[in-house]
Amino acid sequence: MKILGISAYYHDSAAALIEDGEIVAAAQEERFTRKKHDPSFPSHVVRYCLAEGGVKADGLDAVAFYDKPITKFVRIMQTYLAVAPRGLRSFMTAVPLWVKRKLWIPLEIEKSLEECGVEPGVPIYFPEHHESHAASAFFPSPYRRAAVLTIDGVGEWATSTLARGEGNRVELLKELRFPHSLGLLYSAFTYFTGFKVNSGEYKLMGLAPYGEPRYVNHILDNLLDLREDGSFRLNLEYFGYLDGLTMTNGKFEQLFDGPPRRPESEITRREMDLARSIQVVTEEIVLRMARHLHRMTGEQYLCMAGGVALNCVANGRLLREGPYRDIWIQPAASDAGGALGAAYVVWHHILDRERHADDHTDRMKGAYLGPSFAEAEIEDFLKSRGCPYRRLAQGERAAVIAGLIEQGKVVGLFQGRMEFGPRALGARSILGDARSPQMQSVMNLKIKYRESFRPFAPTCLAECVSEYFELDRPSPYMLLVAPVRRERRRHVERTGDIREWVNQVRSDIPAVTHVDYSARIQTVDRAVNPRYYDILKAFQERTGYGIIINTSFNVRGEPIVCTPEDAYKCFMRTQMDFLVLESFLLDKQEQPVWHEKHDWRTEYALD
Repeated sequence: MKILGISAYYHDSAAALIEDGEIVAAAQEERFTRKKHDPSFPSHVVRYCLAEGGVKADGLDAVAFYDKPITKFVRIMQTYLAVAPRGLRSFMTAVPLWVKRKLWIPLEIEKSLEECGVEPGVPIYFPEHHESHAASAFFPSPYRRAAVLTIDGVGEWATSTLARGEGNRVELLKELRFPHSLGLLYSAFTYFTGFKVNSGEYKLMGLAPYGEPRYVNHILDNLLDLREDGSFRLNLEYFGYLDGLTMTNGKFEQLFDGPPRRPESEITRREMDLARSIQVVTEEIVLRMARHLHRMTGEQYLCMAGGVALNCVANGRLLREGPYRDIWIQPAASDAGGALGAAYVVWHHILDRERHADDHTDRMKGAYLGPSFAEAEIEDFLKSRGCPYRRLAQGERAAVIAGLIEQGKVVGLFQGRMEFGPRALGARSILGDARSPQMQSVMNLKIKYRESFRPFAPTCLAECVSEYFELDRPSPYMLLVAPVRRERRRHVERTGDIREWVNQVRSDIPAVTHVDYSARIQTVDRAVNPRYYDILKAFQERTGYGIIINTSFNVRGEPIVCTPEDAYKCFMRTQMDFLVLESFLLDKQEQPVWHEKHDWRTEYALD
């Protein structure tokens, strides 16, 4: 039984294929089209999934779309009617798009599937948006039973749901409804501090430790009525997303000391303090919701999904302070993961198929669910481009890569199946030495071409995580933030200059230690990714440190690389030193001169 799940038409379009309850393939459309957060129908991913699963034209048993378009349209129309005539401009912008295309999503799906080679007549199901999120959180998780919390901007009407999963069922228990939304509240501050909504939220999270929470009371006293159970009502007088084309309005500006920061302008103390303040409020809301859900269900485990579940700082605090024995977060927690969840809804809820879980091992396969490329295919590509390379023997590969990192080189790593979700986890990664005081600045400014304040994540051997961090369990998907151990820290003085402050040496692993002595951690288990594990192990044998930097293989504004050609382009466009394509090692100094017809930075909208 083969079921294809699809999410599309808003942001982070994706597709996923499951066969008899096992995940066969999953990926985001952006990786193929090279358009970050691509919202279009995921034709490339559908074709990839069908090929990966060996699905013939008549081989699909069902298709699932991750929400109910008609219900969402009803919500949009009711919202505009409620605020009329103030929302006329945004109404005239949004509704024609719905009338022309989004109301016809079922027909659009049928047409697009036929173009991908799928014979007509496959049944198409439409689970609710948060049902898809909840399914993506619980069904691939390790747990036989668990509480389930989903939080995002908005689906049809729900913006947060409290649920319980047991066996092959997820029961939605309670929801917070639009327009009262934690995701939209956080996005309002993302917009106001000069970052892009639906992609810049992680920048806001990274900026938060530089600030002080001096606006927390402004938020709690003016913007929302927060209750003990985590539910709240927003004061909509301060927001523009109901009746305008922006997230905030003039009243919001008066409350927070002036107009929004212009994108790409200097970040001031105000933006730092706003970031810290909304992060504190977000953590408090998540904690209250999770505690209330625990009181409702009594479950010892928690599963999470939805865009807010990517707030790994809140996740880390929930793990440390919350009532649960452990938590599991869907690595593709945003709308992309809804494709996987929708397929699971059909398999378990509609077809009533059995589910197997052991409370220990999840079913995500490390999130390595995208395409891989054969050695012969890569070698043909390199030869066709005249790219000098050295082929590494299997027995020397890990040691050679570890040696380059030890020498302070920046290494692009391309191996195995591409990751599903926003994090690079050792398949499409850029690696560096976490011990280097200069490496964060070098990688931000010369490799990633991004803001200097943004931290880099560490990858460490799973068995060594407690040697470096105040964390006593695996974090395979880079979705938990934890403090660096106190004995590894060095005291530094806070400075007013963000560039000077970020470059201070604050631990013996300074390149992955954020200004508040925290880190967003990925742990690696040899059973899940042996070749990546072996690199870390070889580095540990050389240096005594089983930890390195791991950042996504892309530049600012670009999706994570998918193909060998994507990787080579990124390698040549940056000051990366070496590129590893499976067993092929490329030295930048040996490569032919790189020519482009135009400035490649114009290909990507700054993100």
